[in-house]
Formats: sequence, C-alpha cells, structure tokens
Amino acid sequence: RKEDGKEPFANPRNAAAGSMRQLDPRITASRPLQFLAHGLGTLEDGRFERYSDALDYVKALGLPVITPAKICKGLDEVVAFYNELLPKRDEMPFEMDGMVVKVNSLRSQEALGARSRSPRFAIAWKFPPRQEQTVLQEITVQVGRTGAITPVARLRRVKIGGVMVERATLHNQDEIDRLDVRAGDTVIVQRAGDVIPEVVQIVPDAKHEKRPKFLLPEVCPVCGSPVERPEGEAIARCTGIACPAQLEGWIKHFTSRTAMDIEGIGDKLVAQLVDRGLVKNPADLYRLTVEQLAALERMAAKSAGNTISAIEESKDRPLERIVYALGIRQVGVHVAQVLASHFGTIEAIMEASEEGLSDVHEIGPVIAKSVIEYFARDDIRTLIADLGELGVKFPRTKTLPAGPMPLDGLAFVFTGSLSMPRTEAEELVTSLGGRASGSVSKKTDYVVAGPGAGSKLDKARALGVEIIDEETFKKKIEQAGKG
Repeated sequence: RKEDGKEPFANPRNAAAGSMRQLDPRITASRPLQFLAHGLGTLEDGRFERYSDALDYVKALGLPVITPAKICKGLDEVVAFYNELLPKRDEMPFEMDGMVVKVNSLRSQEALGARSRSPRFAIAWKFPPRQEQTVLQEITVQVGRTGAITPVARLRRVKIGGVMVERATLHNQDEIDRLDVRAGDTVIVQRAGDVIPEVVQIVPDAKHEKRPKFLLPEVCPVCGSPVERPEGEAIARCTGIACPAQLEGWIKHFTSRTAMDIEGIGDKLVAQLVDRGLVKNPADLYRLTVEQLAALERMAAKSAGNTISAIEESKDRPLERIVYALGIRQVGVHVAQVLASHFGTIEAIMEASEEGLSDVHEIGPVIAKSVIEYFARDDIRTLIADLGELGVKFPRTKTLPAGPMPLDGLAFVFTGSLSMPRTEAEELVTSLGGRASGSVSKKTDYVVAGPGAGSKLDKARALGVEIIDEETFKKKIEQAGKG
C-alpha cells in the first residue's frame, strides 16, 4: 500500500515490525500478518526426542509451522533439498534468503550446545545474493568509534531483494584499488547475506579511465587530525583523541543493547549530547540530569525522566557487558566474556600482563596487545575510576578462591552425548579452576567422549590426548571436589 505516492515500508520485515508496534491494535488486526512457528520454548516434561516431533506437536495444536521443511538423511539429501528450494525462492509468499540446517535429535542439540552468538546444532545455508546495477554517484568516508576511516559508496537508489539501497560499503583503500571503482561508474551491487550492501564490480564503459581515482584523505574529515594506516593493517585511522565522530561512535556502542543496554539513547540524541558538549566520554552519561535532557530537541520531561532511569538501571550490568561496552579494539562480545570469566574483576584485567593475557584460551597476541595498549592510557584509567565513583558496579564475575585450585591448568573438551547438559559439565570444570574448550588441540589434557563422538574424538586420538568416558570424568570431578 502506498501513501502520498511513497511506499510506507521498505520490506516485509519492516512492515511486520511496524504493524506490531502500532498503539491502536485495530490497525495491527487490519493488516495481513501471518505467524509461522519454527520451534518451542521451554517444555518441562521433555516428551520429544526429535525437533521434527516438536514441530508435529505444534501443528497438532492448530498452529501454522514454517514450511517448506524436510527431514534429510545425510548431506546428499540436504544438498538436494537446497537445490530444490533455490529456484522456488521467488514463488514463496515471504522473503527467503536461504535455509537453516538443524540436527534433528534434541539430545544431540543439547550435547552440541552453543557459541556466544549461535547454536552449534544449526547452520544457515544462504542462497546466492541478489544483484542489481546502479550508478555510484560519489565516494565519501565515515569515521567509526575506533577512528577507522571507511569509504562509502553513495548510490543512485536501487531496489535489491525488496530493500531500497542508497549506500554500500567499500571497506578500505585496498578494496577500492582492487575494484578500480570511481565516482560516476556503473556498478553491480549485492546485499552480502541478503543484509549488508556491497559493491561487487564495475561495469566498464568508455569514460571510466577519464574519471579520477579515489584516495582516502590524509586528514580526518571531522576533526582535521592526521589519518594514519598502521603497518600490516588494511584500515586507516584518525589519530585525533577528541574526534567528535569517534566519540559519537563510542557512546552509541557503550549504550547499545549488547553493551550497557541503555534504552532511550538513540543516534540523534547521542549526536546532540556530543554536539552540545554534554558528553565527552561514557562517564558523562551518568552525570546527565532530567533538566539537561528535557532541554534537547524531541525530548520532554517524561522521556527525559525515562532515559535517566534507564541510565541509572545500567549501573548494575554484568562485568562482561561493561568490558565490551568500553570499546576495546579486537574485543567483541565473546572475548569480553572470556576476559571477565578468566580474570573475575576489572582490576585484574587492567593489570594483566601481555603474557598473562596470551596464556588465556582464545586470547591471541593481537588481542592481548590491544588490551594492554587500551588500559595503559591515562584517560581510560581515569574513565574507569569515574564510572566507579558515579555508581557503575563493576561486579565480580565469580569468587576466585585464594591459592591453587584442583583442576588448575587442565583443559577439557566434551564430545558426543552425555547424561548431563554439556554446559553443566563445563561449569563443573571451571568452578574447580579448569578450562572447558570447544576444540581439541595439543594443549587439551582430557577429551570426555560420549556415544556419537565424532571428529573431536578422531583429532584427540591423532594428537595423543587422553580420552575418558563420562563416568571417569565424574570420578575425577568428585576427587577434585574432595581435594
């Protein structure tokens, strides 16, 4: 449906989300929304052995389930089903960018567990991205929270897979040189993973060679500080410590849902706070008052009060959230969890040596160096102190007992089916000072193998790692607990 000649929603996802957020439920009810179930939440009696059984149960309740779906016996059938779906993607009554392959056994799903962002028992197999031609009108640059200077293609509007695209990333100078892309070129654009627009290649024409090549600026377009490209890195960076663009990016990151999760602080509010000098670092958020916020554009006393309450609530976030929110280069959500769980306190992380950091599983020399350099800065140490004085808790992740622990230095890997949830087994190991890993290496001390163990067991045998069954593992835990 169009309003005033414009499409009200860019794609089905926006249409569904916008419909659900209507204050008047009658508007939501008037729109042709459809719910398709693809799984269950918590079911305490554990009556199902397979994922497909759970879907059959949902269907028997009268609820529509996601289709098409198929139980495949082996990878050949998975590949065949993918090739069957691919030509039908445009015939479906909904946008479909691929399929999800899941392990059917719920017991195996539990044994496989999950990574920090995704389950190990399921994987998305995307269809080839849709591509369209358009004109690259201009190349600009944007400055990120770490000072990264990223070239951006400004495009003539083009619709790709139901989404209007006007901008696309060009990544870095090396990528621009590889594509030899220039302002004025006709280009082929795709949405990587059907999500992020990117320029794939140019469509050569007679005028291409006459168009000037693009070079990243030597000074930051926001603050005028020199732009440098560290040796061995693809990304050029602004060197300005007080660059407003970096500060805006940092505050957006700090307040984001996966960090301090401060509701009510969006991009426009952050821009105002930085522009008016109210926020010069994340600690200043905790100094804001209702009166200061209420005086800003699009803010009133009630919304200002709600935002201050959300800021106050964020003082009690877990340590891993705070570590991630600090915006340390190379430290994402998962690495922040690793640092918090290993060191336990913000002080221990700050004082850790490069060698001590590198010894932590999943922390390599690049991350270790980045953490050391970050906490060596006087402004960061002042920031940490200010946050603490303003009420941010920096809670201990766990109580670390004094002295050596029974499983100190021992690394365990679990594979196959176990009678206990894998997460419970891993927690038993870490509670006694050991380390639970998801992969087998020369540093692995024990592989706990249950029925159905596969490649991890094979690798353990090849490396000569000691392999034990679940009963032996339980005895070791029991003895360690007594010790």
